[in-house]
Amino acid sequence: MFKNLIKATVAASLVATPVIASAAQAQHREVTRTVQHRGNGTVMKHTTVTRQPTYRDWRKGERFDRRYARNYRVVDHRQFRGKRLYAPQRGQQWVRSGGDALLIGRNGQIINVIRGAFR
Repeated sequence: MFKNLIKATVAASLVATPVIASAAQAQHREVTRTVQHRGNGTVMKHTTVTRQPTYRDWRKGERFDRRYARNYRVVDHRQFRGKRLYAPQRGQQWVRSGGDALLIGRNGQIINVIRGAFR
């Protein structure tokens, strides 16, 4: 009897796993359908699928792309002196990505990362 219970539990988990995974993926995509009617009677259908970008944990030396940053905004270091933000050099700026502060250079390279600065 105990073996049957284990078999039933394993079978249920194997069936439920793809359903849960597809539900999670469905929340992160947007489908747009466009229909164009032409004067000669033809109909053109276009389907566009866009996915939200995945957010990332930033590291020194990486190239910064604000599309992958959570809650992106440029930060004035004078307002956040208590958060260990210091004055950037010429051509550098502090930005916020989620709860982290990133010092970005002129070429888009990450110079410094302060984790949890805005939590």
